[in-house]
Amino acid sequence: MSAPQAKQGRKFDEGRLAQILVAPIISEKATRVGEKRNQVLFKVLRDATKPEIKAAVETMFKVEVAGVTTLVQKGKVKRFGRNMGRRDHVKKAYVSLKPGQELNFSGEAA
Repeated sequence: MSAPQAKQGRKFDEGRLAQILVAPIISEKATRVGEKRNQVLFKVLRDATKPEIKAAVETMFKVEVAGVTTLVQKGKVKRFGRNMGRRDHVKKAYVSLKPGQELNFSGEAA
């Protein structure tokens, strides 16, 4: 796809969009970032792209996304009994919401 075509709103596979967001990250740091910068953290698939993450959040939660920043957290090397192993790498997405938009994971209907 060319760049102008991407700006006009891509059509993504609905089944793939439903799988991209693995889980929300709810921690002290995520809460602090959410309050300070109006961002929400998600654990996402390792091969997910920023446009796919944006489309998935917008379709699933009916909010407007300003931008997406991603990072890959390397898995820790740990011992499993007498064997050394490594935890899986995790891709995280910091999703910036447009002003006035809000996501609520507490399960309470607003």
